[in-house]
Amino acid sequence: MFAEGKDLTVGMELNFPPFEMLDTNGQPAGISVEMAKALGQFLHRQVRVENIPFDGLIPSLKTGKVDLVISSLTVSEDRKNSIDFSDPYLHMGLALLVKKDSSIQSIADVEKQKTTVAVKKGTTAHLYAIEHLKNAKLLVLNDDATCALEVAQGKADCFIYDQISIYESWRKYNDTTRPILKAFQQEEWAIGVRKGNDRLREEVNAFIKDFKANGSLENLCEKYLAENKEAFHDLGMQF
Repeated sequence: MFAEGKDLTVGMELNFPPFEMLDTNGQPAGISVEMAKALGQFLHRQVRVENIPFDGLIPSLKTGKVDLVISSLTVSEDRKNSIDFSDPYLHMGLALLVKKDSSIQSIADVEKQKTTVAVKKGTTAHLYAIEHLKNAKLLVLNDDATCALEVAQGKADCFIYDQISIYESWRKYNDTTRPILKAFQQEEWAIGVRKGNDRLREEVNAFIKDFKANGSLENLCEKYLAENKEAFHDLGMQF
């Protein structure tokens, strides 16, 4: 354990269930929230969660408004220019939600066709679309729920996001959409740390190692994602 210190302020966007969300009482809840609390216990520091729009998380970290970002944050080379990352705690991939009758079968079809692609602003899906989908019309929106709705209503041809979110969006709109869950880009989620704060980064890495080794992370996934894991297993996919 590490020496007791001041409060630890953690930034996250509480609009990404089951990782970051608000419970029925309007309090922070989800996998990331429970992990942040466990981190606080590990470091003997009180944790305070700041609810910040996703595209404001990294600026808030850089300016010192928050000490860490725990918000399903994907490691990317572009982001590494602005902040440091902990060791990864979860592996994920980008997937597609398409219209149910769409001819799209893979990201290659999206790249070939002049499609309308919905993406959430500031995400790695947004960055991927800018870099790779030169023929597509990008529909850049502020939240993933609206992106999924655009596909469900036929206003967008597809929505790019992480596999779990795509699966959940399909469950909500299974009458009008179809998921393509095989990841076309593998990613890692990690905790964002302000550049130069090496001591805190080392402490966070020690926590992640312990949290995974003692089964706590697996227990959280079972608590919140058991149905998702079963569905991915049935599809022959690694969760």
